[in-house]
Amino acid sequence: MAAAIQAIKRKRPHEDDRIVEELPLPKKKRKLAEKDACQKRHEATEKKPRLSAEAFGEDCEISYDQLHEFLQYATLGKGQNAAKPRWCRIHHQRRLTGLVVVVLHELSQLHFYRFYMQFKHLRKTFRHRFSLPPLSGFTEARWGAGVTENPPLSREELKKDPVIQKYGEERRGLSSYILTPEEMRRYNYPLEGSSDCSHFVSICHNVPPSDDSPLFGLDCEMCITDKGSELTRISVVDASGQCVMDELVKPSSPIRNYLTRYSGITEKLLRSVKTRLADVQARLKSLLPPDAVLVGHSLNFDLRALEMIHPNVIDTSLLFTRRGGKRFRLKFLAEAVLRKEIQRTDQEGHDPTEDATCALQLAQFFMSQGPRKVAELNLEARWLEQNQAGGSKKPTLTELKNGIPKQARTPVQRLLDALLSLSQKRLLLGGQSDASPDSNQHEQILQQALEEIPGSSLSVIQVPSDPRHLNPHLAAHLRAKLRTKLDDMLTVYAGPFRKGLCLKALKRTFENYGHIRSISVVMETLKPHICVQYEVLEAAELAIENLNGAEVAGSSIKVQRPITEMTLDWETLLRQLETDADNEGVIYVAGLEETHREADWQAQLGFLKDLKAVFRPRDPRSGRERNYCFLKFPTVGSASVALQTIRGQAARGGKLHSRGAVMPPHLHRWLCHENQNGGCPATPQLLREAGRQPKEQLFALEQDLKGAMKGCDRWIRKLYRGLPNHTLCLVLFPGTDRASRSLPGFCLLAVKDNSNGPAPASH
Repeated sequence: MAAAIQAIKRKRPHEDDRIVEELPLPKKKRKLAEKDACQKRHEATEKKPRLSAEAFGEDCEISYDQLHEFLQYATLGKGQNAAKPRWCRIHHQRRLTGLVVVVLHELSQLHFYRFYMQFKHLRKTFRHRFSLPPLSGFTEARWGAGVTENPPLSREELKKDPVIQKYGEERRGLSSYILTPEEMRRYNYPLEGSSDCSHFVSICHNVPPSDDSPLFGLDCEMCITDKGSELTRISVVDASGQCVMDELVKPSSPIRNYLTRYSGITEKLLRSVKTRLADVQARLKSLLPPDAVLVGHSLNFDLRALEMIHPNVIDTSLLFTRRGGKRFRLKFLAEAVLRKEIQRTDQEGHDPTEDATCALQLAQFFMSQGPRKVAELNLEARWLEQNQAGGSKKPTLTELKNGIPKQARTPVQRLLDALLSLSQKRLLLGGQSDASPDSNQHEQILQQALEEIPGSSLSVIQVPSDPRHLNPHLAAHLRAKLRTKLDDMLTVYAGPFRKGLCLKALKRTFENYGHIRSISVVMETLKPHICVQYEVLEAAELAIENLNGAEVAGSSIKVQRPITEMTLDWETLLRQLETDADNEGVIYVAGLEETHREADWQAQLGFLKDLKAVFRPRDPRSGRERNYCFLKFPTVGSASVALQTIRGQAARGGKLHSRGAVMPPHLHRWLCHENQNGGCPATPQLLREAGRQPKEQLFALEQDLKGAMKGCDRWIRKLYRGLPNHTLCLVLFPGTDRASRSLPGFCLLAVKDNSNGPAPASH
């Protein structure tokens, strides 16, 4: 009793403290607390965009038309007559902040499962996955005018291209593209000693530029004054695209025309501005290093507005050379080369920071890709095509039906064309090249994507693959290795048995756990053993779990997998597969009787509650049902209850055996396809194709690719973490249908939701 009283006494001070803490807050703090509580309640009840997919078993493969339909609905919604996809529902589509498509060139479903353990982030974050038929050139075939490649130039045409004639075909260093004094004089650049530049400020440090000199993008906006053209705004960006200077400038003379349509400058905007031209000149002199190289589009006008002389200049209007002294507009080059849209008509005036960044990226593209790659873009043909088609002309209301052109260019309405017609911004980055991409190129794509995605309705980011990894012999090698690994994991050895064992009887015993592809007697041992190869991983696991140490055919046997280099990490892989998003709420059941009516198998499984879907595979040749199936439940909890129910019945003598699913449906489908076309085990044809290249070289390439896949996963993780909340993200492994190899594609879907916490860390 005394102890109880003592306990009560000890509690009282805490109760008093709590009462003190609950005293009324000051009015201001109380309002803030009520506001926070209201915001939390609103967030809890907010309708968030999310995905739900009914695909299960054989429905896990979709067509590219279905994928296109899905993306069109995600971007345009009901208002633009976009069909609502049935295979994957988008709940609260209007609340999506954007759509990001990441295209991993030449990668396929084979790469995802061969390097399954390397794709940590993809496996944990992208919970909706679908197989796709093989397709090469996905962007070219599906995405409309925005990314359609130009007709390739012949060798003779390439030689005559003005870019090749001026710079040759090989890549050069930065200093090779700086304008010479003669070129600067010809194109009216301000120069030392010129009579009209006597009052200009010079930034000449007598430090010659090198290939390592820092680049700075520059763009200015001007207005018309009594004096002529004067500076009103300047923007400077460094080599990483970071804005280091963005200033409004008050002209010294009265303004006659603000040129608002082009500059975005208004009287109101300049009213309180104190910065003058001299201030900008002084800041520029202190900002630019001695060997700095300025990059801009028709930069002579900007330097004259700044009244400055700078000897190291790259002019993108001259860099992308045309015949007859003509020049491409910056807006055209941005779209044709960088796959981005600038100077949109729905904006009031140009954004000089955007233009400076664009000019800088154009120069960086030219230097990194080289003149030959630029010439192969066939910009002249694209320019002519755009002019003939009236590319700059916007469709009028009479030409549109519900905001979309009446006549689609193809039976499937191309998404980029639809967005263009609606003046919605889209971002197109990256692409495949013949050169091996380095980490800097990937980082540049990532940085630009994170900066520009928030302002785009649709962003397509094409991640280039290393050409060395596109080797058809390497693909055959990977395919053979995956087949071998799966064959080893599907195989169990059992024994020892007595001499004179009955193979048929043993087959019936082992077949209780799933369909057997092959069974044979191993005679190399002192006592007979058997080798059993199942069709699915779950069956092999059930056989080990139930028969290892059991008495079968009068013998106490051991059931185990073969120990090979392919199965050493099986326990780790098994744990990852069991917790895979594809297997959540799914259980495997074996021991089913053959049925001919739906009512019969429903009777076999009728005792299970909350059953959502059933997938029962069939023999591809005879069409007969297998003796196993996969059951899908709405929650992990309901699946666990069903699993315990079946196990309870089995303990009481029931015929059914069950465990959690291991093999994702896409992998099961791929393996069945391989068995139909390639036989069992790994086919000699695969091994012959892989064997045409030295083993050491293939092994080195595979290890290099393994590292690249891990790096790719980290890259996507960084991109995903930087996306705005409620962005729909799709990662596409398009596969390939080339004659040398045909590999199915794979797509993964997720909606970014910060309320679920950050993505798991990847080490």
